[in-house]
Amino acid sequence: MTTKLRKFFKIPASAKKKTLYLITATGITGLTFESVAAASSTNPNFAPLSNDIGEKVRFGFDGIFRSSRAIYTISSNVVDYKYSLRGLELDSNEFYTKLSEVHLRSAKRLLKLCETNKGFYVKAGQFVAAMRQVPTEYSSTLASLQDKAVPYHFKAVKEVLVRNLGQDLSDLFLSFDEKPIAAASIAQVHRAMLKDHQEVAIKVQYPGLEKQMKIDITTMAFLSNATAWIFPEYRFEWMVSEFERSISRELDFIQEAKNSERTAKNFRKNNIVRVPRVNWELTTNQVLTMQFCSGHKIDDVGYLKEAGINPTKVAKALMEVFAEMVFVHGFVHGDPHPGNILVAPEGRNGFSLVLLDHGIYKELDEGFRLDYCQMWNALILLDSKKIQFLGERFGVGKYSRYFPVIFTGRTIDSKSALGRGMSDEEKKNLKLEVKSLKMEDFSAFMESLPSDFLTILRTDGLLKSITSKLGAPQQVRLLAYAKYSIYGLSAKSNAESDSTVGHVLYRFKTAVTYVRFRLFLESVELFSEMKDLQQFVAKKLKQMLFAAVHLLIIPFSLIRS
Repeated sequence: MTTKLRKFFKIPASAKKKTLYLITATGITGLTFESVAAASSTNPNFAPLSNDIGEKVRFGFDGIFRSSRAIYTISSNVVDYKYSLRGLELDSNEFYTKLSEVHLRSAKRLLKLCETNKGFYVKAGQFVAAMRQVPTEYSSTLASLQDKAVPYHFKAVKEVLVRNLGQDLSDLFLSFDEKPIAAASIAQVHRAMLKDHQEVAIKVQYPGLEKQMKIDITTMAFLSNATAWIFPEYRFEWMVSEFERSISRELDFIQEAKNSERTAKNFRKNNIVRVPRVNWELTTNQVLTMQFCSGHKIDDVGYLKEAGINPTKVAKALMEVFAEMVFVHGFVHGDPHPGNILVAPEGRNGFSLVLLDHGIYKELDEGFRLDYCQMWNALILLDSKKIQFLGERFGVGKYSRYFPVIFTGRTIDSKSALGRGMSDEEKKNLKLEVKSLKMEDFSAFMESLPSDFLTILRTDGLLKSITSKLGAPQQVRLLAYAKYSIYGLSAKSNAESDSTVGHVLYRFKTAVTYVRFRLFLESVELFSEMKDLQQFVAKKLKQMLFAAVHLLIIPFSLIRS
């Protein structure tokens, strides 16, 4: 195995040449255009350009600078991995220490790139941070991008508003707060009052984003292809493709408004969910006007405790809302970070969840939705044959054995109770198994996943992060998924039944199945606790026996002396 690993981390001469060409080209490109930019600003003989042409040239220069920085950063990371890990034994502590150091250095370079280039690079960094499959050094470092968006100057924002709404702001609003209440990588939100005294939140897209997106996505695709060209085992085209699909949908505010209304309709009978109403008269592709809803970020535990709201109950409500989206509706909010979910201190349950930012949604394929419901049933029962069968249907083959680890935190051969994690022996065996995997395996696994699955993974990762911050046990998430995976399987038969009797029978059968699942989970948990108690009692008995023997030995030793 050592020979194979050394071969894996050995850099071929052709790869060295390709890397050198890439970095050299990047350096020359950056220096050339920096020189041209400097000449345009300092040379008096440099011919002035018209506003329109000048704007295009400046936009072009900006795109080139951004691309050059990106190429240089990614090239530096690739070279760092190859040269820093070359010749190290994969099984050694030195390898893992060095690997963590390279992960952290590379993550910091990416963070600096995202902060400098802004816009879609910040969004891409957030996208990567939310992927649970990336190393912790990346997710923790890039997570800071969630709150790093710098708002645009109001003058630029006002131009977008007037151009899209066709009137001056004073003709449409009684008041308009020029200071944004929220800013993200592609838009910022302002608070305003309509002429009829309705309070609204107005989301305004930053100017020039569509052109910028084309340049940035092209650069990311080039970097992904270039990396795979130099080092074939490092393939990230799947991530670029998924990000492009995601960001393209997010730029269309008309579609976001439609997503919002569809979600509101799906949860119309749910008294804990609130979705801001859309004001269609003041909504365009670049401006979205909604009902203003107040609240606090869902992970603001200090506020929840101060307001007398139980964080675990909030976590349970959150998981049930998103479980219903995934398993029943098949229409999933793809960006549930804390800033997009507010907790308002009102409602029949003492609080309500306000769902914001409906730009990134995924409509799951019906076949995938049903298979995913089946998979969670199999994960709860740890039915390894069913998991592997569904893995073939998802197209991941042998990698399906890692589904239990990814979703429930236990191995496919685990004897641990659901939600209790892995035993020390299981952790040891998994570590040995993972050591045998190569970067090629990771690339092959991620490439084989359907697009629907990538959305699910990202969404689930964000939800796990929130429930963890709320201090909720893992069972909250697992029980919500178990419950709604059953509802999801029954939803089709319920939809086909028009009669009231059919609907009642559907609800009854679903409730019985869920109770069976719940009893199974509780019995497994009880058995596990009894086993823990048995081990505890056995340990105490051993200690007592040892103490008794020790007390008996002391008198005999005194007599002999």
